[in-house]
Parts: sequence; structure tokens; C-alpha cells
Amino acid sequence: MRHRVGHVVVPHSHETVDKVDAAMETSREGMRTLWLSLGVLGLTCAVQAAIVAVSGSVALLGDTLHNGADALTAVPLGIAFVLGRRAANRRYTYGYGRAEDLAGIAIVLTIAVSSLLAAYEAVDRLLHPHEVTHLWAVALAAVAGFVGNEWVARYRIRTGRRIGSAALVADGLHARTDGFTSLAVLLGAGGTALGWRLADPLIGLLITAAILMVLRDAAREVYRRLMDSVDPALLDTAENALHAVEGVRGIGQVRMRWIGHRLRAEAEIVVDSALTVVQAHALAVAAEHALIHAVPRLTAATVHTDHTAAAGTDPHAALAHHAPHSAA
Repeated sequence: MRHRVGHVVVPHSHETVDKVDAAMETSREGMRTLWLSLGVLGLTCAVQAAIVAVSGSVALLGDTLHNGADALTAVPLGIAFVLGRRAANRRYTYGYGRAEDLAGIAIVLTIAVSSLLAAYEAVDRLLHPHEVTHLWAVALAAVAGFVGNEWVARYRIRTGRRIGSAALVADGLHARTDGFTSLAVLLGAGGTALGWRLADPLIGLLITAAILMVLRDAAREVYRRLMDSVDPALLDTAENALHAVEGVRGIGQVRMRWIGHRLRAEAEIVVDSALTVVQAHALAVAAEHALIHAVPRLTAATVHTDHTAAAGTDPHAALAHHAPHSAA
């Protein structure tokens, strides 16, 4: 409703230039999120490194290095957002939005490596327990690590969902796993303070399991994006919008796919056979206009018009032998 009211008050067009500008704006928002989150993670690592120098905690040193390395996941996402601004050409006819999906794969792999490292450190501490000193400083550094990573996680996930970037959401989930790792250091320090030497490695194993659960969610989201999965509710919204267009007698198949953090659609509509070519084209444009307004983050739609046919006739009869089932 807010979008429709804004359209009435401030009319706008749906020309290609305007669509590119909107796409660049979402990319700028993604880049802004990456820069801010990278700064917060850098500050977090600096605080942890300073306390490592005071406490001499090997566990905290590992967590600091882990957070620092994982902060660099912003690099592939940043590259993807920059590439996504490039215009489509004759080789990449849909543009470079898919670079975000490749960045998502890199982030999922990084989460997987993080879970392996967390598991290795936990098992190693079980086999080779060691004393942790300056527990109060270690606890403060662990809290700083958790707070910093959780802030980054919430910020990235919120922005990623707003602009439709699965890779940025996955990176936010990744930051959350880093917060869990820091929290493990805090709980381990508390257990050690109570005299339980095995507290740190046992909690580390539990946190490893939590990281694996986050890995599953992030991998599933990136996998669905790679397989062109969309929320079925978006198709319902698109079909309702097409039915509401005056002059549309019926609708056929509706398809959607994500290209980076933007949606594209293909739709089939049935129009009156008495319409002229100009009138049918105008109706197709009206249908695309309705789709763009109804479906969030949809930037373009290809609308195919079919005419009402007499009983027993098929307007697509010439294509029947090319249908997939004919090859069986």
C-alpha cells in the first residue's frame, strides 16, 4: 500500500535506466553493511588481541584469529556486489548478479571450515587439557567477541533479507557462529574458574554442534538460490496481480528466478482474440507493471500473450512435438 501511494504521489517509470539505478542502490546498501560490519569485527579482534597479550590465553588467541579470518568473508561478498553493478552484455545477458550465489558458496565453505576447526580445538583440549590464566580478562574478551559478532550477524541478516541477498544472509549466519565460538570461550572460562578443567572442551563440542546447525541453514538457503527456488507465496502474489489486470481472461504458467538480489519473472496471460497487436502489447505492459508493483524486488517480467481459441484448437500446436514428454 505504501509503495502504491508513493507511486501516485511521485510518479516514476520502469525504464531500464531506472531499474539499474534501483539495483545499484541495493548494492550500495549491501556494501555499506559490509564496511560497517567489517569495522565492528576489526575492532572486536583488536580488543581480543590486546587481552591475549595480557592473559596469554591460547584459546582466546585461537578465537581472535578465527574471528579475524572470518571477517574476511566480506571480501567475496564485496566483490559480488561490485560485479553486480555491471550492466548486462551479449555474453552475460542477465548481468552479473549470480556472483552473489558464488560468494554464498564461499561463505558456506568458510562456515564448514570453522566448524571443523572448532571441533578440532575442542577434541584437542579434551586430550591435552591446559590451565587458563587471567580468567577475568579472557571472559571480557569473550563477551566482546560475542557482542561484536552478534551485532554484525543481526545487521547483515536484516539487510540481506531487505535487499534479497541470500549470500549476505548466509554471511550474517556465519558471523553468528563466530559469536557462539566466543561464547564457548566465556563458558569454558567460567567452568575453569569453578575448577572443572573439562568444561571448556565439552562446551566447545556443544558449540560445534550449534555451528553445524547454522551451517545447515545457510547451505540450504544458498542451495535453494542456486536451484532457482522462490517462495511459493510470491507466485500466489503474482497470479493474483495478473488476475486483477483488466482485460486478462486467464493466466498460464508463471516462473520466477533470483539473479543476485533481484527477481525476474516470466508469465503467460490469455487475452481476447479480437484485440489488435498494439492492444495486446499494451495489455502485456500493464500486466508487467502490475507484477513489478505487487512482487517485492521484481525488476522485470517477460509477459507472453495467448489469445482465446475455439474449442478443439491449440495455438501452440506447432510446438507440441518439442514438448519434454515427446522425448520419452
